[in-house]
This record gives sequence, structure tokens and C-alpha cells, in this order.
Amino acid sequence: MKSKYILPVFFVVQIIILKILPFFPEFIERFYSNGLYLKISHFSRIVLGGIPFSVGDCIYFIVIILLIRWFWKNRKTWKLNWKDNLLKALSFLSVLYFLFHFLWAYNYYREPLFKKMKIEKEYSDAELLLFTKKLIAKTNEIQSKITKNDSSKVVFPYSQEQAFKINLNGYEHLAKEHPSFEYQKLSIKKSLFSLPLTYMGFGGYLNPFTNEAQVNDLLPMYNFPTTSSHEMAHQMGYASESECNFIGVLASVKNDNLYYQYSGYSFALRYCLGIWQFKNEKIFKQLKKQTNIGILKNYQESKDFWKKYETLIETGFAVFYDNFLKTNNQKDGMDSYSKFVDLMVNYYKTRKL
Repeated sequence: MKSKYILPVFFVVQIIILKILPFFPEFIERFYSNGLYLKISHFSRIVLGGIPFSVGDCIYFIVIILLIRWFWKNRKTWKLNWKDNLLKALSFLSVLYFLFHFLWAYNYYREPLFKKMKIEKEYSDAELLLFTKKLIAKTNEIQSKITKNDSSKVVFPYSQEQAFKINLNGYEHLAKEHPSFEYQKLSIKKSLFSLPLTYMGFGGYLNPFTNEAQVNDLLPMYNFPTTSSHEMAHQMGYASESECNFIGVLASVKNDNLYYQYSGYSFALRYCLGIWQFKNEKIFKQLKKQTNIGILKNYQESKDFWKKYETLIETGFAVFYDNFLKTNNQKDGMDSYSKFVDLMVNYYKTRKL
């Protein structure tokens, strides 16, 4: 076989392998997620964690420029040399695809968290209602403690750099109860692409090539702890968005800091209220009345923030990311973000908020 065909053929082989991997979650869990990946991610965070800016964002920028340059240089050769150009493009994709999975994305095929933690998947409306009412009471209590009244929104008092470090406290407490959530070596950065991320509708992302957790630094700050804790969960090898929401909330509410607890509980409550708004408008209105005005002001702050950046770009990326998640073994796509409520309701059946 000519060398120019090797990487394109390897690309096809990788796709076939990824169709088989969903049948072997125990193998991925044992040998990759709890084996090779832990070494790769730990090494990446040691090397890059101390660098104050996002190395991954810089690499993305350079690669995008080089790709544009390559397409521009070869724009007149596509008719005559289309085959060679196509093989070069496929070769590049093959290498990128391999690195993406080898360095992080095989975690999409690991065992589900509900199975590992022995958490049920199903719950009744009555159980959801009870959980939502408990969440309202707890979030109301914390909001009142912070603001000294029920009608003022919570204003986050820490810088983003401070916020990243304070996150570690929550993960330390969480790891005492669940050792698999132990987090080592902080490597979380403000994204250099925060404005484009906002237009795309994202609060953050994990760079799978450098293992840096990236957070959108334009976000309303009361959301910041849970959003950054979510990205830290991705760093630990949890690929599912619902599982990272679940872990991110737990890491926030286990924190000693009241602002972090508020971020976690208010995040979970917003999703629960959203489910009730969809399921039963009457119950939703009753629950909303029980929620402190200050909390609703924080929700409105988020709503106003995202509304400012609503464009067709966000819609396009939502469709793209929905299909990306479905392709990577997350059958619920974008809906998987809200599926963490399943884990929350059942996790707290036997625990106090």
C-alpha cells in the first residue's frame, strides 16, 4: 500500500472500532478511564497547569490559520489534484481523530455513572416534586444567609482566578465520600475564545488535546463555580454532559463556601423548575411562588445575558453539538445536559441536601 493511503485507511479503521467499543464499557472503564487516561491527563495538567493562559486555545488558533493557509495555497489545484488533496485532508483528519480519542474521548464509551454508583435511573413525578421542594427550601435558605433578605440577587464576591482555586475545596470534600472523584493538579483557564463561545451558547469546554478546562469568562458569576466544576469533571475523564453536571453540582454543594453551595443548588433548581414548566404549568407556577425573588433575579440575569448573544450561530452550533454528542455515544444529544436531574433525584433519596 502506498504511504499516502495509510492514514486515510486508518481513519476508516478507527470509525469501525468506535462502532464496536459501546459493547465493551467494562474494558474501557478498567484499562482506559481508570488506567491509561489517568496517566495522560495527570501528565498534561502537570506540564500545562501552571501556565496562566490557555495553551490549547493558542494551538487551535495556529492550526486554524495553517488550515486556512493550506486551503488558500491549494485553491487552484483541486480540479487537477483533487485526489491527492483529499488524501492529505483525510490524513490530517485521521491523526486528529486518533489524538482526540486517545487523549480523552474514549471516555465516551466508559461505564455509566448510575451503574458505578448504583443509582437508579427512573423516578416518579411525586419524587421529583418532593426533591424540587427540598431544593427550593435549601436554595432559599442559602440565598437568605448571603443577602440577609429574600429579594436581592446573589453577587459573587471573588475573582475568576480565586474561584478556580476555591473549587478544589468542594472536590476535596466530595472525594472523601466518593474517592473516584478525586481531583489532582489544577489546570483550569479562562478561554481566549470566550466571546465566540458565548455566541455559540457554551459556558465552557474541555480541550481534549491539552486537558485544560476552559471556562467562558463572560458568564454571570453566580454560575461560575458550577460551570467550572463541570469542566473539571470532564478533566477527570467523565465525558457525559449529564454526569458532569451531576458531579459539578455535588462538588459545588460540598464546598465550605456558601456562594459555591448557592451556585450548585440554584443550578439544580433551575433545571428542576424547567422540567416542571414543561410537564405541568400549574405546578411550575406554585413552585416558582415558593422560590425567593432573589433567586429568580439571578435566573433572569442569566436569561438576559444569553439573550444578548442570541443569533443563528448559536442555533447552528446547537444542532452541530447535538449531533456530535449523539455520534459519540450520548444518544440524548443536547438533552443529556438536563438528564443529570435523574441522578440528582435518586442520589438524594437516601441523603440530606
